[in-house]
Amino acid sequence: MGYVLRVRFASFFTGAAVASAAGLYVLQKDYKIAHQGISEQLKMLRLGSQVRELDLVKEVSSLYESLDRRVSALEKFKEVEASKPVETAD
Repeated sequence: MGYVLRVRFASFFTGAAVASAAGLYVLQKDYKIAHQGISEQLKMLRLGSQVRELDLVKEVSSLYESLDRRVSALEKFKEVEASKPVETAD
């Protein structure tokens, strides 16, 4: 009886070990697929953010140029105004 019980326990633990190994293999394979999918999504997200960043840089530079033109126009107006002789009141 002891021998049969020992063989049954050995068979049970061998089956449990094989099932655990198979489960870990499937889990590892699933992990790799998920990791690959997430990394591809991050690559696409980075490319999208770089495009948006370039658009923002262009917009800010155009705003800066517009502001620079306005300041230059005001400075020219101030120079013209300063060069006019001041009239004195009697």
